[in-house]
Amino acid sequence: MPFEFSERLKALPPYLFKELDRIRDEVKSRGVDVIDLGVGDPDRPTPSHVIEALAKAAEDPSNHQYPVYSGMNTFRNVVADWYFRRHAVELKPETEVCSLIGSKEGLAQFPLAFVNPGDLVLVPEPSYPVYRSGTLFAGGQSVFMPLLEKNGFLPDLKAIDEKTLDKAKIIWVNYPNNPTGAAASVEFYTELVALAKKWNLIVASDAAYSECTWLNRPHVSILEIPGAKDVAVEFHSLSKTYNMTGWRLGWAVGNETLIQGLGRVKSNVDSGVFQAVQLAGITALNGPQEPVVAMGQLYQKRRQVLTAGLKAAGLSVFETNYTFYVWVRVPEGMKSADFASKLLNEVGVVATPGNGFGPSGEGYVRFALVQEEPRLKEAADRLSSLKF
Repeated sequence: MPFEFSERLKALPPYLFKELDRIRDEVKSRGVDVIDLGVGDPDRPTPSHVIEALAKAAEDPSNHQYPVYSGMNTFRNVVADWYFRRHAVELKPETEVCSLIGSKEGLAQFPLAFVNPGDLVLVPEPSYPVYRSGTLFAGGQSVFMPLLEKNGFLPDLKAIDEKTLDKAKIIWVNYPNNPTGAAASVEFYTELVALAKKWNLIVASDAAYSECTWLNRPHVSILEIPGAKDVAVEFHSLSKTYNMTGWRLGWAVGNETLIQGLGRVKSNVDSGVFQAVQLAGITALNGPQEPVVAMGQLYQKRRQVLTAGLKAAGLSVFETNYTFYVWVRVPEGMKSADFASKLLNEVGVVATPGNGFGPSGEGYVRFALVQEEPRLKEAADRLSSLKF
């Protein structure tokens, strides 16, 4: 018998990366040797000492029962210690830290705690699609903030009109940025915190890529800004830092009321993170960090290999020291989707069309550095054969 989707679900566009997988598989079925640089899923394994910690913890029967909703006290203490070591930010583990089943679920569920039907939410674009879908599920309305190359892919906070600010509940930011790789500065975050205090805005900062760099320091955290904890919550994940995308472990930290609200939502819709995974996460955060440094250096080399081919093809590449993404302007007169289709069908290279991240992404494509260097060299050679 026929069943009808809810209006909320009908309003959602097809999930970008699911659609990419479908198109890629269709081309592969024709016998094409496809080099997939579409989805940002690290290709290297999780560090062995983290895997060993999981195996040991999984054998302990005390970890087989329901976990604590907000996360093990030990895990939250370790997260707080990590923030102090990396950012000199002091957090109260019992009230200002909440474990997440990967940061994506926290990003999606956070608006449910604070957004009422019809409320406005300021969403950057191009951006990770979950900021928009989480707003939609909460009944809110997304107001987009264009991220333009001339502004370093930072939102122009002064361009937001006062009527919008007066009705807005949350402003989302994501730095280091997906998809562009752009970075934010202390000055930008200082301006953002001042704006949030003036208009009683919640700042939701997605910092999943802060450790994904080849510099000798992490990207700045918004919580380093004086007074930020009055208005901000920051989301982080072990996924990209430790190649743990499939493990589903992350956290939210910051303002106590914001953490409490997210925790109340979570206690009603999930049962927390498997304790063995949290114990493995503790090992990752407290253990040797050489694998993190090595991955950053690897991404730098991979970026150099791929961008050489892109530039040889006559394409413009946005330069950055963060993330494992390469954000590329498509040739004059072409659309993002048409260009990505051309790459896939003519040289078997998968890139993500920029417009899939929002209207301001039109005119760009994103490459993810998730193949080994020989495959990236092959992709670079294929791309350089296409002169634009």
